[in-house]
Amino acid sequence: MKVLVLNCGSSSVKLQVVDVDARVADHEPLTVWARGAVRNVASPNAVWSVDVGENHTEGALQLHDHSVAVRELLARFREAYGDGAIDAVGHRIVHGGARYADATVIDHTVVTCLTELEELAPLHNGPCVAGVRAARTALGDGVPMTASFDTTFHHDLPPVAAQYAIPASLAERYAIRRYGFHGLSYRSVLARYCHLTDTPTERATLIVLHLGSGCSMAAIRDGRSADTSMGFTPLEGLVMSTRSGDLDPAIVAFLAQHESAPAETVEQWLNTRSGLMGVSRSTGDMRELLAVERDDEHAQLAIEMFAYRARKYIGAYFAVLGGAPAVVFTGGIGENSPVVRTRILDGMEWCGIRLDPSCNSSCTGAPARVSADDSRVAVYAIPTDEEGMIARDAARLLGAAP
Repeated sequence: MKVLVLNCGSSSVKLQVVDVDARVADHEPLTVWARGAVRNVASPNAVWSVDVGENHTEGALQLHDHSVAVRELLARFREAYGDGAIDAVGHRIVHGGARYADATVIDHTVVTCLTELEELAPLHNGPCVAGVRAARTALGDGVPMTASFDTTFHHDLPPVAAQYAIPASLAERYAIRRYGFHGLSYRSVLARYCHLTDTPTERATLIVLHLGSGCSMAAIRDGRSADTSMGFTPLEGLVMSTRSGDLDPAIVAFLAQHESAPAETVEQWLNTRSGLMGVSRSTGDMRELLAVERDDEHAQLAIEMFAYRARKYIGAYFAVLGGAPAVVFTGGIGENSPVVRTRILDGMEWCGIRLDPSCNSSCTGAPARVSADDSRVAVYAIPTDEEGMIARDAARLLGAAP
């Protein structure tokens, strides 16, 4: 079964054509027939690329929004890929709210519900819904579509971790709770960790750090989410590329008053002008910050805050789990930056963590143990495969896989 996986981010659109074979286990990579991307959506510097086998094409675009980006990318994809049959389209949807505890087939009702959830994930759900509509327009009604949610992995968070200490009547009226995100990534990494360590899923207890443009952590007990750093929206938790993470909620009202700005504008600042970008005053790209930190005190502070917040959460999740045999890094930064892994774990020898400098420095983009042999807590870097999980969900929902 060939599934076109569509992933609409806040400033990008990515697609893959994945061949889902029911015989392939969850930890194994699937065959990818084609890849495509549009970057810098809604900017004058948008660029697209499509890779089919060894054939690579790319170019510049002038885009207005994600709908146009999806239509343009699909058109260029079909030029390169031809009219090869696509059996289904699987969409990554960031926020499923309280309603969606599993992936689902998309119909009109689902699109309406996703539109209503846009206010909870303004950087993501809007582009996701735009992607669904644009794909439907481009491919027609004959191609079934499915939605896989980043929130479903955390749907059964225990109440002590899921609820906020606010008036219960308000929480119930507006479905305010900690939803958690990056669930597709956690599912993927959990399956790969269990295979790598020969651990049954129901016995897997570990701490996972998903570090990329967006960052979060999860405490996993017996294969299920016990706690996670993102909450009602993807803004809570770790320091991220442009998102603040944890802060005193009174800051929102304070800035709204003193800057004569509505709360929605302040929230936008916290989503798009904060985090690494806000502290460094220059960029939210970790690679750029690492390159200049020696001569830039602001870049140095941004990196230190990023590592400090992550280290603090690791300590908290050791307490939540009563200890854990492993810590796993994933995501663009987590998989590919030995320096950041070292900065985060520096000083954690007290809990039994010791990195192997050689293994850590040589591990980029491949699953490997990066801790020393005598480390009481194992540390791994494991690439995530969110697209593979979306494709598997589509095949399962449409009856092509068990």
